[in-house]
Amino acid sequence: MTESKRMVAPPIMLKELRQLVASAISDVKAYDVPALCRRLGLADGSEQEAFASKFKYAQKRLADIDATRVLEVARALLTEHPHYALSEQVAKLDEIGGEEITSLTRRRLMTLFDARPLCTEIEEIELIRGLWPIASMPPRYEGRDSLEDDIVKHTIANDDWSQKDLLEALGLMTCSRAQLFRFLEAVTAPDAQTPDAQKVLVEDINNHLVNDGYVLTNAGKTSGSPRYAVRLAPVGAPSDASISSVLAAFEPTLVHARWQQALERRASDPEGAITVARTLLEDVCKWILEEAGEVWREADDLPVLYRKLSKVLKLAPDDHTEQVFKQILGSCQSVVESLGALRNKLSDAHSPGPKRARPLARHAELAVNLSGAMATFLVATFEARKTEAKSARPLS
Repeated sequence: MTESKRMVAPPIMLKELRQLVASAISDVKAYDVPALCRRLGLADGSEQEAFASKFKYAQKRLADIDATRVLEVARALLTEHPHYALSEQVAKLDEIGGEEITSLTRRRLMTLFDARPLCTEIEEIELIRGLWPIASMPPRYEGRDSLEDDIVKHTIANDDWSQKDLLEALGLMTCSRAQLFRFLEAVTAPDAQTPDAQKVLVEDINNHLVNDGYVLTNAGKTSGSPRYAVRLAPVGAPSDASISSVLAAFEPTLVHARWQQALERRASDPEGAITVARTLLEDVCKWILEEAGEVWREADDLPVLYRKLSKVLKLAPDDHTEQVFKQILGSCQSVVESLGALRNKLSDAHSPGPKRARPLARHAELAVNLSGAMATFLVATFEARKTEAKSARPLS
């Protein structure tokens, strides 16, 4: 633990850490306790003392060492004796000062499973056993031996627990960030979901996760299917939030959702991000043309759509006399055409062929940022033209 973390760690967490270390030590046989404590660098003692109370034996030797040393002992102990509660406490201490996952985000993530199972390709209990030692975790209700007994009783033998009940019993609202991430990676693993279910679930999770600065990203493939890992979301440009605000106000369901997809894929899926960046501009062009009462065809590609929209919004360079505006608007047209060409060459919209160049995250960042900037410019111009039209109407 760093000095800063020692300063901000609540005393109750450090007190609980000592208790959990003593509890974990007391899980071993009494005659092994003295030797284990010696290996952990704690004061020596007799077997007779350990046989009297393993917990008090360990507690006494932990009482006089500082928090940093207790944490070192906890880490060393976990390498020999796995202990879920202790590992969670260590993880939570390590996570102090990092980007937290808020209670609001945790609730929203849990809500995703209200209408869907945790997994579609394996049994839920199998997935849960791989993430939590439920057979040794305390039960939620008295009269049962373990949390596993509770889960089997209420989700298999009977069906009176909702998915929210199950996830709360597993501690998803209070677990460490690391444990939450393990859960998210497990439920989106290719052996847990069908390809279609996996794709939808990853996007749904990222819609919430990105609000706290994290994202599920493609971490490789297993038997040809993608597997995901939670990573810090790439730091967006200052314009990201501004563009999001404009597009959400313009059309929140399709257009803004497309922008969010482009942002999420910039670092993890450059090819996909470039495809979405072009599609975003196509969406905006079609929406504005539709609202303006203009006709477009499904076969129209982005440059064609933009040329039609340029006439409606008076964005063609020839519509302006000032040279600087002619140059800027000419550049806008070039940006649109270049995005179309970039998508055709570098995106995932066409067969790559054996020698095609692969786009990198910086290429996707450029494409997405240009697309977002052009989209907001088109929306703002459309709104300005509507305002001009209203003010030009003669009074009745």
